[in-house]
Amino acid sequence: MKSRRRPYAEQRPHDLGGGVWSVPVPIPGNPLGYTLVYAVESPQGPVLVDAGWNHPDAWDALSGGLRSLGFDVSWVRGVVVTHFHPDHAGLAGQVRDASGAWIAMHENDAELVRLMSEYAARDHDDFQTDMLRRAGAGPAEAGQATGARPAPPATPDRVLRDGDLVDLPGRKLRAVHTPGHTPGHICLHLEDADRLFTGDHVLPGITPHIGIYPFDRDDVDPLGDFLASLDRIGELGSIEALPAHEWIFQDVATRAAEIRHHHEDKLEHLHALLAERAEPLTIWEAAAMMTWNRPWDDLSPMLRGMAAGEAAAHLRALEAAGRVGRLAGVDPVRFHALDS
Repeated sequence: MKSRRRPYAEQRPHDLGGGVWSVPVPIPGNPLGYTLVYAVESPQGPVLVDAGWNHPDAWDALSGGLRSLGFDVSWVRGVVVTHFHPDHAGLAGQVRDASGAWIAMHENDAELVRLMSEYAARDHDDFQTDMLRRAGAGPAEAGQATGARPAPPATPDRVLRDGDLVDLPGRKLRAVHTPGHTPGHICLHLEDADRLFTGDHVLPGITPHIGIYPFDRDDVDPLGDFLASLDRIGELGSIEALPAHEWIFQDVATRAAEIRHHHEDKLEHLHALLAERAEPLTIWEAAAMMTWNRPWDDLSPMLRGMAAGEAAAHLRALEAAGRVGRLAGVDPVRFHALDS
């Protein structure tokens, strides 16, 4: 039986044994509630797995939580970021300022951070609006669904590749490249204790957002990458998973298989929707017909934009599998089923 997701107010720092601790760090105004930041012991100071959202309340929770466990944030040796999203990488720069720690992330996400740092906010808004228009959103919806862009995270000092060992004296913490949620998402296998920090790749009660940006790209397949990454994590067996959200759980392989089946069902349902339509669908139309955690009409403009990104990833996976085609030379882009 799965645990209940507890609100942030009920969360406390915990000693998880074996030289690993967890610190819940709030995400203000976000239904996820908090990020679980982990500290891994080493003789030269703890290394953090993720750092939390860049907000004063989050900083107080992280630094105070470490203090309650017997650490000072100034002792932190390094921060390994599972992926560049702001609820994971946001405070890494502040930790570095306080301690001199290094920051590491996968080379693919490090490149995205660099590009984000060079991209003006106005250019970002124009890019988002045009991307939504090409997906089939009307002008009003395209303008409303963009949302504010968080400040780019701190540029990492070190990059990791699949199989690299993290600089963690006395321990064996290995990066496992698990793209999908982001191109450079990593899980971290603590091999000396056979525990897996899963970031957002495998969560116990929800599935991570898998989108494609821009929506109409045809040169990448993030959902296909994600499903392959799930299979790879499944090969690790029934080890303990330490995710970035919700709760710690046993048997990562079983949960990875459940998430794969969830997306396989969505792919079959989407293909059936396309097959029964007389006319090809835009990404926006497909998203409006898919099943989400609430009805399409109840989704905010920002959530509709995220749903469209996920619909685009599913359409692209079907296209890569030869089950869906896109019409050439049309704007907005449209997709149709290729088999029954």
